[in-house]
Amino acid sequence: MLKRKGLYTLLMSMILWASSTATEAAVIKKREFRGAWIQAVNGQFQGMSKSEMQRVLTYQLNELQRDGVNAIIFQVRPECDALYQSQYEPWSKFLSGRQGLAPNPYWDPLAWMIEECHKRGMELHAWINPFRAKTAGTKELSNNHVAIKHPNRVFSYNGQLILNPALAENRVYICNVVNDIVRRYDVDGLHIDDYFYPYPAAGFTIDDDREFRQNNNGITNKGDWRRDNVNIFIKQLSDSIHSAKPWVKFGISPFGIYRNKKSAPQIGSDTNGLQNYDDLYADVLLWVNNGWVDYCVPQLYWQIGNKAADYETLIKWWNKYASNRPLYIGEDIERTVKYQDIQNPSQNQMPAKYALQNRMENVQGVVLWYAKTAVDNIGNYGTNLRTNYWRYPSLQPRMSFIDDKAPKKPKRLKKVWTEDGYMLFWKAPKGKHWDDVAHKYVVYKFDHDEEININDASKIVEITSKTYTKLPYDDGTKKMKYVVTALDRMSNESKIAKKKVKL
Repeated sequence: MLKRKGLYTLLMSMILWASSTATEAAVIKKREFRGAWIQAVNGQFQGMSKSEMQRVLTYQLNELQRDGVNAIIFQVRPECDALYQSQYEPWSKFLSGRQGLAPNPYWDPLAWMIEECHKRGMELHAWINPFRAKTAGTKELSNNHVAIKHPNRVFSYNGQLILNPALAENRVYICNVVNDIVRRYDVDGLHIDDYFYPYPAAGFTIDDDREFRQNNNGITNKGDWRRDNVNIFIKQLSDSIHSAKPWVKFGISPFGIYRNKKSAPQIGSDTNGLQNYDDLYADVLLWVNNGWVDYCVPQLYWQIGNKAADYETLIKWWNKYASNRPLYIGEDIERTVKYQDIQNPSQNQMPAKYALQNRMENVQGVVLWYAKTAVDNIGNYGTNLRTNYWRYPSLQPRMSFIDDKAPKKPKRLKKVWTEDGYMLFWKAPKGKHWDDVAHKYVVYKFDHDEEININDASKIVEITSKTYTKLPYDDGTKKMKYVVTALDRMSNESKIAKKKVKL
């Protein structure tokens, strides 16, 4: 009797545990940044024809859309070059195969990606590497490359060339490049990663003694001076972006450790690895707390239980200290599915990581490193996104510090039979300025006797830039209510417009 009772208790405990785990893993969020990095520097597109690259990117975007991704971070400047038409920098070798050689037949990957992402309801964030002028693998630079035209403005380090952050002309130059992108292209964001001063390499030193002597701004510690150089740049770039287009989001993806506790006992994390502040001279918390960036994506690429940099330790640290701006988590898909869940070795760490994210009150999204691994469905990661974690569409997180005023609601909802089927049309509301013009629309569907609750993300049918949606007509006997709201560029949502339909 005691054994049977004990077994029953154990079974009930297991059922409750499994139920609570599944519920936690499948939290439905109406607003969440669901990004994916598409990089060029790994050479995945190098030398591809226009048609082949567009075919590959189309497939990736379609799969990512099915996975629930709502933002693409697309690398357009790996080494002071361009995967777009630039007046400042040469065409990238990671596109045509040779730096300075335009694609033939001509096309503009950035312009094409913006159009393709927007028609799928995705944001497009243009990703640049600000200071890296040459990767170690590049052997030839174009005659119009900044390192050829101005060799005195770069220093070499471990096979790379780096635009010297100490030089004001380099900071101005990068801002001009970014301004050109922001003004000419309808990007939703401008994104930089973790490369400022170079990652330390044994046997190499940064050659900036002369600049430190000549222009140290009264700062006596070289580390503090290097951080000040990067701080000046970040503030300058932020101001430059927002003066051109206030709605373009400026995001940064820093290395996953700010400082170790042994370097900074009061604020450091209980980790033992390379540090943003001390090794890359990147004071990320200063930028976040001063509002110089609009979102932050620390690269938490380690597994739960990593001895040097435990994922759980780090997500809790960033959640605590980096809450002044929207916080998204950079996730390494390959490492996530490679390692077993510590508590449940029969599965990988994806459920445990998403459960942790859901418990962090300041974490508002995830960015996947990298897009192709989700598309390739390594460890069923993509399947789990589309069937569980991201199975419903999601709006972008609010950024009220940029704009918090909602647009007016859509007008004149109308049911129309067309040659393409039964459609619901509406009119865009009036708006005069960028912050009150409708940019997208959210379409919800409810049963006829169901209370309208637009906070229920499971009722979202579509997030679209179009002013119509196709209705799933069957036999005309099922009564439903459709609700449409308008979103501005900062995803502020209008009041509802509704229409009864029979499907």
